[in-house]
Order: sequence, then structure tokens, then C-alpha cells
Amino acid sequence: MKEIKECSPCFDEIVGYRRSVRIFDPEADYNPQIITKNLKRAILAPSSSNLQLWEFHRVRDGELRQKLNEACFNQPAARTANELIVIVTRLDKWEQRIEANIEFIKSQNAPEDVKKRAIAYYDKIVRRLYKWAKRYPSFLLKLIQWFNGLKKPVYREVSWTDLRISAHKSVALAAQTFMLGMSADGYDTCPMEGFDSKRVKKLLNLPKDAEINMIIACGIRKPEGIYGPRFRIPFEEVYYEY
Repeated sequence: MKEIKECSPCFDEIVGYRRSVRIFDPEADYNPQIITKNLKRAILAPSSSNLQLWEFHRVRDGELRQKLNEACFNQPAARTANELIVIVTRLDKWEQRIEANIEFIKSQNAPEDVKKRAIAYYDKIVRRLYKWAKRYPSFLLKLIQWFNGLKKPVYREVSWTDLRISAHKSVALAAQTFMLGMSADGYDTCPMEGFDSKRVKKLLNLPKDAEINMIIACGIRKPEGIYGPRFRIPFEEVYYEY
């Protein structure tokens, strides 16, 4: 059995350093290129079927920023941050993302049978899943999979709601990658769910089917921006081994 190496102390420090900072220091030496660097890191996050149904809307200065603060209820994290990143889930772009993956596969220098199987996955499985979820009632799809599941293991998350959840999970992985990258560079973040999603979508001119996953405030912390010691449920209460 391969020996398991201990986790890098550097990564432990990054995870330990990351906190949800509520008050940022506007006077701190701040480099906006760090945001760009870590947004590029974020798109390397894993994504279900590699569909990458995410967008990152960066709001920095000016009237739009003030309106976005108001849509976030002027909470301290939004009000004192240097920048706000609106993380958006774009489930409505599933067809474009499927085509992008297929074109990428076609461009690769790989055996034709390998490319054929990969393309078939997107054409015959992923595309069908999304088309059926759009076309048919969820109770009917769930009933069909329940019946199929009597004989064999089946994929049961087949409704449009299930696909929304899957997309948001992938987008949240990108958001976490971004926040850990910011911590690695000595910068701070605060993921926020306290906002008026309808107003935010209107401010960013997003289409009806786009959904706000979270808004991340970015900057450099003030000491009082950490509201208290970190609390976590004991590991023994959330860990199960079989």
C-alpha cells in the first residue's frame, strides 16, 4: 500500500487562515490583480460533466457598486470590501457548454474510438438528460427511474430541479477554489447569501434563467472583521466510517 503523506503545512495554513471577514480595511495595500489571478484559478475547479455552468461578475467602483451594496442590505462585508464578485449559475447555457466540450474532444490528438465514446457521452447521455428534464414533468421522470431502479442501479437525479442543484454544487466548488486561492495570497473574502437576488440580476442585466449562487466580498481584513473564534461541530459527530 502506498504511503500516505501528511498534508502540506502550507495548505493547512491556507485553510486555517480563510475566514468569513465582515469588515475590510480600505487603507490596506490592495492589488486588484490578485482577484484576476484567483478567478482564473476558480475556473479550474471540478464541474459536473465539465459543463462549467458558471459566470463571475466583478463589480468594483462607481454607481453600480453602490447599488449592489444596497441590494446586499449594506451589510458591513459588502460596504467595506474593495470589490464584490457575483457568482452566477448559468444552467440555461447547457447546450452551448455541451457543444464546447464536443468541439474540444474533436480537436484532441486521441484515438478515434476514444473520441467517439466521449462525444457519444455528451450527445446521447448528457444532452438527453437535459432535454428530457426540460420537456417532461419531474414526477414522470422520477417514476420512470424508480421503475428502472427495481432491477438495477440507476441515476435518479433527473428532474430540472435536480440539474439546478447539480449546477449550483459545481459553481460552489469554483467559488471555494477562488476563496482558498485568495487566502493563499494573503487576501480575504466573505461569501454572502444575504441579498435581493431579483435586484442583483436586474443590476447586472442577467437573463431570467440565470441564478445568483453567492456574492463574495473581497479585500484585506481588519482585526475586528473576524467576529469571534471559529466554531465547528466536533469531527467525531460528522464523521462515519464503514
